[in-house]
Amino acid sequence: MAQINILAVANHPEILETIIRLINQNERWHGIPAGSLEEAEEVLRVNSIDLVLLGVGIDEETGERITSLCTSIDPRIVCLRHFGGGSGLLYSEIRHALSGG
Repeated sequence: MAQINILAVANHPEILETIIRLINQNERWHGIPAGSLEEAEEVLRVNSIDLVLLGVGIDEETGERITSLCTSIDPRIVCLRHFGGGSGLLYSEIRHALSGG
């Protein structure tokens, strides 16, 4: 099975680190962190990304800019807002988004 690359974008370093650690516990998923719009843009331009997880501290305008960039790079990239709630919710949200839900 192919690896699924997940870009996680959040302004809080400790939370971003935790999200990446949780994502990487699934052997099929590879989490890539970005702490800002600029970092997210760089990752999107040089990596094949399947899902973008917009997390803590990402305001609506930044989220829209990242979503628009994803659409222009590859309309198949799924963008998902995640506000916390534990690993079970995170995994469920990712699986649901990847299944086209």
